[in-house]
Amino acid sequence: MDGNGRWAECQGFERVKGHCEGARAVRDTVETAARMGIPYLTLYAFSVANWSRPRNEVDTLMRLLVDFAKRERMDLRQNGIRVQVAGHVEELPTVTRLAVRELINATRHGDRLTLTLALSYGGRRDLVDAARALAEKVRKGEIDARAIDEQALRSEMTTRLLPDVDLLIRTGGESRISDFLLFEAAYAELMFLPMMWPEFRPEHFLAAIQGYMGKERRFGLTSAQVRTQDQDAARANGRILRPVVGY
Repeated sequence: MDGNGRWAECQGFERVKGHCEGARAVRDTVETAARMGIPYLTLYAFSVANWSRPRNEVDTLMRLLVDFAKRERMDLRQNGIRVQVAGHVEELPTVTRLAVRELINATRHGDRLTLTLALSYGGRRDLVDAARALAEKVRKGEIDARAIDEQALRSEMTTRLLPDVDLLIRTGGESRISDFLLFEAAYAELMFLPMMWPEFRPEHFLAAIQGYMGKERRFGLTSAQVRTQDQDAARANGRILRPVVGY
């Protein structure tokens, strides 16, 4: 969710104003994802690198997290949206940490959409921490080093409850993923949008989804192999594939 500060500066506001306006885009995006039946939505809310930002900006972001956790808790719960965290929530200020944990607990039974907030998160750090955890298990004799595979690594990451990323969207006009879900986004479709996050609207989200739906997901296979797999799956499900023509 990039571009809050730059949006505010272009409007003649202080950077913190952009984060406040960006909170509206968060609500719109979560509501849109729920309406569309998207099962998982992950928002990069605060990175490990963000701790180096000016103190007043960090404090504002922490307050906004508290406000979000308290203000949206009932709506999220009633709409079946379960909140979880990737990253190191224990590093957040006490008030923010408690508010986030209360939000997680209050929404734990949601089964419509899993909303993951990446907080004090970094993809490289997650991988390093997972490698250390596995190394310690090997040292203690709990696992054999030869048994370590992708699933073993994933099981030690803070994103272990998430599936692989299908679509990764970045606003703000930058063409990089900045340490976000490096392992999980190995086969993700990447979309870099020119608008700042406060300008991100449901119609932009829908357009990104439509763009994703037009992609052929090959995962290393050829197009012919993918078509054969699709046809085999359709036959197994008792369906006949017909071309869809739009006018």
